[in-house]
Amino acid sequence: MLAGSILQRLVRGHDSADSSRDSEASGRTPLNFGVYYKNTLVALCHALEDAVLATKTSPLMVTAFQQGKWYLEEADRYSDIADTADQIVIMAAAGAGFAEHPTGSRENVTLVELDKDDPVAQEWHLMIMGSTYSAMVLCQELTDEEYGPKGPPENDLERKFYGFWTFDPVLVGETIAITADHVGRYAPDVQAQLEAKLAKIDAEAATKTNEIGNVVMRVVDYLQGGDRQVEQTETFKFAGALSQNLVSNELQAYLRMAQLADLADPTNPLAAAEVASLSEIMGQFLDLPVWQMQRLRLASLLHRIAPAQFDDHTMGNQEGDSCPLHPGAQTLRVLPRLRAIAQIISHQHEWWDGSGQPAGLEGDKIPVESRILGLVAAFQQAAAHRRYEASQQTHPKAVSLSPTAENEWQHVTDAFADCQAEADDHWDPKLLEILGFLVTGLQQGLSLPTIPLKLSMGTGLLNPEVADSWPSFSVSEKTKST
Repeated sequence: MLAGSILQRLVRGHDSADSSRDSEASGRTPLNFGVYYKNTLVALCHALEDAVLATKTSPLMVTAFQQGKWYLEEADRYSDIADTADQIVIMAAAGAGFAEHPTGSRENVTLVELDKDDPVAQEWHLMIMGSTYSAMVLCQELTDEEYGPKGPPENDLERKFYGFWTFDPVLVGETIAITADHVGRYAPDVQAQLEAKLAKIDAEAATKTNEIGNVVMRVVDYLQGGDRQVEQTETFKFAGALSQNLVSNELQAYLRMAQLADLADPTNPLAAAEVASLSEIMGQFLDLPVWQMQRLRLASLLHRIAPAQFDDHTMGNQEGDSCPLHPGAQTLRVLPRLRAIAQIISHQHEWWDGSGQPAGLEGDKIPVESRILGLVAAFQQAAAHRRYEASQQTHPKAVSLSPTAENEWQHVTDAFADCQAEADDHWDPKLLEILGFLVTGLQQGLSLPTIPLKLSMGTGLLNPEVADSWPSFSVSEKTKST
């Protein structure tokens, strides 16, 4: 990372505050980095920017365009966005008419001309911060050395950037504060203005937004549009890599929405990570094949997508696809590669005796991944809420499922007792038996491995060839020898 860049300062601040493990244990969003082609960033930023218009919010926006010529390509769009946004601060190295475009003269638009040797002039940033919608893209371009012997690509849209993006309002606010300090060297009055506006925004309210579901659908739509552009263009040298980068970020959009759902719940901010860990351990007990384990893990990370975050028009009405109890899962069907994941999530509320919903499936007719997810999610939520209630006075943020002291595992035992009370009708008896083994391990100090909300697009995870395959699998038969 470039010394003195905004990205480096943010990373250093997080590294000095705590280790990555402590960050996740406290519910703080980890910084999950990736490499992005420019065509992916264009589609992503356009979606996040246009969401400002669609949601009719009035956020504070801060952007870095590297050079003035890149800003000029977007200046007309930013004139439209300025009609809605409260304040826009645009940073770029001067040149190519950067200051002459009419958008820069708008009352709520401020241009900051960066020195050419300023590390921020090598960064691509978009920060949107409001009380009902927040988002951020934070990247810097690879250096000539990082590109390798062949140097930067000939096609501009194939340039690569390193960084991450997020919906976390706390992280967005933290980055804007760092940026304001950087801007202060050029314009102290702009720094003061940014800090004053940031102080008025309720970051906590932004985690409770009902807009994010629709923003995610917009992001997916724009990324799919970028993928179609790659398919139709013969000038891309790395067309396959560009297409995969776009698809990967479609999945990341859903993961970030799930992450926001956890952030919005102070009583259980580690739900996705802990449910994924428990599900994976249970899958290992059952010796599930790798492709099935990967889908179970992803379904666990996405299982908590909030249904209330989606408007009716985002869910569609295709026959056979209706999920009245989980419209959040319905939106996953927009991506063919995630339809199997949507099925797992949709049927997590089926009960062993057939009285559950949405399809009233019974026994082994319920997909095994759904049976695991339903039981594990119910257990984790009950345990986490008990832990939170018991620790508010002394450890208000200590909501990890793993006990930290000998007398702190009672919440685990009580949560398991709740599940046992429903053994006759809700849960697969063999899965409940395996969960009992896990509870014993937790009582004896087993520490759950944390699975971060960033997944490799590895073998079988989103393989469309097996996306709709559901092999018959009986837990009762599988576990006779265990």
